Amino acid sequence: MCVFEAKMGSPPYAFLKQKAIIFLRFFMIMFLCSIPEKPDLRSKQSYVNSSALSYKNSSNISSLEKLNLDGYFSFDNIEHAAKDFGNRYHFHPTAVLYPKSVSDIASTINYIFNMGSTSEITVAARGHGHSLQGQAQAHQGIVINMESLQVPEMQIHMGETPYVDVSGGQLWINVLHETLKHGLAPKSWTDYLHLTIGGTLSNAGISGQAFRHGPQINNVYQLEVVTGKGEVITCSEQQNADLFYGVLGGLGQFGIITRARISLEQAPKKVKWIRVLYSEFSKFSRDQEHLMSSENSFDYIEGFVIINRTGLLNNWRSSFSPKDPLQASQFISEGRTFYCMEIAKYFNSDESDLVNQKIEDLLSELSYIPSTLFMSEVSYAEFLDRVHVSEIKLRAKGLWEVSHPWLNLLVPKSKVSEFALEVFGNILTDSSNGPILMYPVNKSKWNNQTSLITPGEDIFYLVAFLSSAVPSSTGKDGLQHILTQNQRILDFCCKPNIGAKQYLPHYDTQEEWQAHFGPQWEVFVQRKSTYDPFAILAPGQRIFKRQ
Repeated sequence: MCVFEAKMGSPPYAFLKQKAIIFLRFFMIMFLCSIPEKPDLRSKQSYVNSSALSYKNSSNISSLEKLNLDGYFSFDNIEHAAKDFGNRYHFHPTAVLYPKSVSDIASTINYIFNMGSTSEITVAARGHGHSLQGQAQAHQGIVINMESLQVPEMQIHMGETPYVDVSGGQLWINVLHETLKHGLAPKSWTDYLHLTIGGTLSNAGISGQAFRHGPQINNVYQLEVVTGKGEVITCSEQQNADLFYGVLGGLGQFGIITRARISLEQAPKKVKWIRVLYSEFSKFSRDQEHLMSSENSFDYIEGFVIINRTGLLNNWRSSFSPKDPLQASQFISEGRTFYCMEIAKYFNSDESDLVNQKIEDLLSELSYIPSTLFMSEVSYAEFLDRVHVSEIKLRAKGLWEVSHPWLNLLVPKSKVSEFALEVFGNILTDSSNGPILMYPVNKSKWNNQTSLITPGEDIFYLVAFLSSAVPSSTGKDGLQHILTQNQRILDFCCKPNIGAKQYLPHYDTQEEWQAHFGPQWEVFVQRKSTYDPFAILAPGQRIFKRQ
């Protein structure tokens, strides 16, 4: 079966059935509670409260309250732990741990590990809640609120190879602000910075700097990890390297990241931020790949696809200035598909003239539509935190906490034109329900020893369909329509020799996960058996069943 054939609708029946069996096992020791035979994992708040209360009374869970912790467990008002940014899956935990120390996490997991097979309790680490399909949830288990873990305090080390030691529960935006005080910053980012360190390092952390520095997981010197046995282990390329590489991009399967040592560089003060449009995908992709391979190119290269957008360039004027206002005002975008390249050059105030000349030289090598050149100058911090501005606007309109059926793919360079022709020519023809990112990265900048799975070619494209569904809509902006479109895209990726991989992957069966990992599956399974033999950690990924 093709690894992309997993349906993207409601939670799989097999998974629900497994959890129903867990419920029945606890029935014999729960004298005061009534348990539904097949619990609804999307149930309303009234079910969450009664379920949590009954489960709390079981001997295994209630015994956790006896642990000597710096933080605390909460069994009430924990509905938030059954929600995430995707807003499609809602698996209700029994308790939420608010740790104040690493030992709180280690003690909890070690206690559950020592229960052995007599316990069905699972543990999920939750950062800022930006998972898409319940990956940071633990049905009837324990969710660890990682943002409560603020130790160790952030420590910045100067020198020839500067770095910052930071808690796994810390947000990247806070790391940015603190390191900038010392004139430093991490090298690689995500587009959205209000995510935790541990969350992005468990996946990859990709943005427009990845063509030069690789993803965030390539810019880490050391980790502190709590394994599925409750062991606290420091690891790096030189020390416990197998765990180090396994945890990076490991989807939380081998341990919870409680501290990371992240590489830093000198931070620029300002950014020249540029957008240009293309009407032909071939020119768009050729120019992106050209800039990516140039020695002294831009510092950030991304792109996105724009389908049938009214007044496109006028909308840009709130943040950008057109190079030719008259030509820009006459540009018509309705009814057409365009490819936008977004690029940026970092600089300091005394380098302004030199940078302007360099940008002019680089732009002269490109084949964009001349009337669509828009530029802006912002601070480095403003540029990196640019998505947060959109978040504030969407929250004000009540449009942030909707369903987000995102689909993220890594497509080999050799197949990306075929992919674009099918997707933007036959599947997404008249509109999109959110941004569509599309830009190349260079595999030579990525460490192939981590758990992250990428296509086999040296250059591949990140293609991210960042859709938002209108609540209760049954039209083209509704959840079901978007899921159907996503499935058509996945079905295309099943064609022979396409070679695409899911980023932030989601599958329903272990067979599909095995196909995703391919030759790396055996290593992945071995690491699981070494560091989390009872499959206590990260049950929301649905890779391994609790042993």
